Amino acid sequence: MTRMAIVLAAGQGKRMKSKLYKVLHPVCGKPMVGHVLDTVKAANCEKVVVIVGHGAEKVKAYLGDAAEYALQGEQLGTGHAVLQAKELIGDIDGTTIVVCGDTPLVRASTVEAMLKLHEESGAAATVLTASFADPAGYGRVIRGEDGTVRRIVEQKDCTEEEAAVQEINTGTYCFDNRKLFEALANVKNENAQGEYYLTDVVGLLKSAGEVVQGYCTSDLAEAIGVNDRVALAEAERFMRERINREHLLNGVTIIDPQNTYIEAGVVIGADTVLYPGSVLRAGTVIGEDCVIGPNAEITASEVGDGAAIKFSVIAESIVGPESAVGPYANLRPGSKLGRGCKIGDFVELKNAVLDDGSKVSHLSYVGDAVVGKDVNIGCGAITVNYDGFNKAVTEIGDHAFIGSNVNLIAPVKVGDGAYVVAGSTVTQDVPAGDLAIARERQVNKPGYADKIRARAKAKKERNSK
Repeated sequence: MTRMAIVLAAGQGKRMKSKLYKVLHPVCGKPMVGHVLDTVKAANCEKVVVIVGHGAEKVKAYLGDAAEYALQGEQLGTGHAVLQAKELIGDIDGTTIVVCGDTPLVRASTVEAMLKLHEESGAAATVLTASFADPAGYGRVIRGEDGTVRRIVEQKDCTEEEAAVQEINTGTYCFDNRKLFEALANVKNENAQGEYYLTDVVGLLKSAGEVVQGYCTSDLAEAIGVNDRVALAEAERFMRERINREHLLNGVTIIDPQNTYIEAGVVIGADTVLYPGSVLRAGTVIGEDCVIGPNAEITASEVGDGAAIKFSVIAESIVGPESAVGPYANLRPGSKLGRGCKIGDFVELKNAVLDDGSKVSHLSYVGDAVVGKDVNIGCGAITVNYDGFNKAVTEIGDHAFIGSNVNLIAPVKVGDGAYVVAGSTVTQDVPAGDLAIARERQVNKPGYADKIRARAKAKKERNSK
């Protein structure tokens, strides 16, 4: 039987007070609608239709060909939104999941459990529910004596007795696909909002003698729909707790989970230790036995086994096994370290490749450079890679030594085993094994410092009269 999904993503989200379309707001580094799509894909949905409206082009640009799209030009309620998918999937036999694009915390395992209940009981519809001590603001699930769902009543349409019910509708459903669209044709907008409610389908199916089930999740976070920044922060907190817990169970030590921020999709090897203040962003892969933090920010980068990174920022770079970065280093995109490299305090790399064992220990800038094995780059050294118009490359061979406060004016090559003396400004290639000195000869003028001080003192005295 075909499984399908309809993702409701047409609402404007005015309460977010944002220029960014609501379902594109990220939770742990991924837009909410991206989390929802991952969930329905994990539940083996063969066809996914995203209902778009406000911000349609931006949603399509993000999701690409991962889904099909139907436009809800006028916002007339959830029932009307689902109806827009009829042309794409209305004539297919199967089960359809309907889920809101602003509910990123719904788990694939929960959807699978709901589908199992739905399919084994032969229900026409199954509602994902949750039980809240304070259900204010949510639609209430009204069950019959046999435990099946009789109807769902929106908060604004509740009687006093219905408002006291604590079981709420999370807004996620399973339907027999054909029965869903047959019932939608009969939904009316006779309610306080003048909208076509998807929840009315439940009552119509019950009236037709169909079975409607309710699957109650034990994870109340799954009921969170993000309509404002408060709910967004709450969703971020719950998602972060889930992600951290998964890494902990997989053998990662997180010293202070409440102050460690790992985005969705990050991979971390066993026996790695994360210290507080660490931020690991999407696309990052950390090996085994690493020490990360405190206060390390790593984005879309690869860190090899046994590496150590502290008080540093790394973006779109590769840190080789057993290499050390920090404190206070900045690896900008395109940087690549081999095995056993050292990048020390206040060092910045950009589009620079360092082979095994090379070191840039402190206060240096290495950009647009290719550095060989076991090279030592001294304090204050700079590869001068930009002339105001073009970038140029510096090449440094294996076992070379670059002294402190050396300027390498690119394009320039320093050969294997070459030695550049401290304070040099190098504008020509240095052949392998050579020593380069490029600085003015020192001249000492005896007693001249005392003469300067005497003149300055005399001038000051004249000005004070």
